[in-house]
Amino acid sequence: MADSNGTVNTAESRARGIRATGRRRKGPTRRRRILTITLCTLVSVVLLGGAGLGYVYFKLNGNLKGVDINSALGHDRPKNVDNGSMDILVMGSDSRSGKNGEYGKDEGGARSDTAMIVHVYKGRKKASVVSIPRDTLVKRPDCSTDGKDIPGQQRAMFNTAFEVGGPACAVKTVESISGTRMDHFIEVDFTGFKKLIDALGGVDVTTKKSIDDNSSHLHLPAGKHTLDGEQSLALVRTRHGVPGGDGSDLGRIQLQQTFLKALMNQVKNVGVLTNPTKLYDIADTATKAITTDTDLNSVSELTGLAKSLGNIGSDNINMVTLPVTYDKTNPDRVVPLEKQSQLVWDALRQDKEIPKSATKGSAGDQGGTDRYVK
Repeated sequence: MADSNGTVNTAESRARGIRATGRRRKGPTRRRRILTITLCTLVSVVLLGGAGLGYVYFKLNGNLKGVDINSALGHDRPKNVDNGSMDILVMGSDSRSGKNGEYGKDEGGARSDTAMIVHVYKGRKKASVVSIPRDTLVKRPDCSTDGKDIPGQQRAMFNTAFEVGGPACAVKTVESISGTRMDHFIEVDFTGFKKLIDALGGVDVTTKKSIDDNSSHLHLPAGKHTLDGEQSLALVRTRHGVPGGDGSDLGRIQLQQTFLKALMNQVKNVGVLTNPTKLYDIADTATKAITTDTDLNSVSELTGLAKSLGNIGSDNINMVTLPVTYDKTNPDRVVPLEKQSQLVWDALRQDKEIPKSATKGSAGDQGGTDRYVK
């Protein structure tokens, strides 16, 4: 349903237009572990901005960066299934250039950590989020970037798609393994993530037991905490010293998903709607922090999308990790469980809920960290 000025219909029609035109690797140091930032973070912030920015929209448009995914991929994409749902690939960027250099050496290429496919169901009242571990071994398709052809690879780590071919190759890889067309792409980096949390005034979390992780430099006693940007970044990068965790990236994914829900709840209660200055700071920070596909890189489009998703709360989001098992030849890598993964992809294409049987036997949802942080 559209609001009185048709904003929602505009966002949804743009999504349909996009469909029609085409839908653990170990780093050199432990500090190369990248955050996962999800669509819901962005949507929540822009939703706040959409309520009161009006006349400053044109100023914020200059902050946005866009990547023309449709032109890059052409028609070699999964079939358009226009059933009212929406699929968005949300990724983090671990480029070490510029201010991100404090998180490790810049070696000339950005990698993705855990990517999230956000599936918004018809009616825009609930969503499913599927995390893809960065060390998942997949068949990476042939890609091209800046006029250069990049050959595909068998048993390539998922995060190398973004590294060698940028956003378009990441989207193509996701579409190849899932058979699901992506409507949109959103990327956020380290520095933008921290600034966004600080602009929001921090995020409230509760730890049932203390967390002591020298690798991410996070030390939290048991109890309630308001995490600033640096602490939030450390939390979503933490995998050591977490009670109940198994020390793996898979356990960290659960921690990231828990943090997301806390962040969504925080945004709804942040109280900036009556504070124009803070509202502008949040929107300014959010628009500087992200790169989107070219069909989303305007404040009006982002706001339209946010409004169409405004009824989705943390209780209406089902979060799972792609069903995986540890690779037999390399325990530092994981491989998809074929039958269970197919259940996930079929559910998304058919706009149905992901069945519980899809994650049965998967190593991806056994980290245990979600029981200790909320």
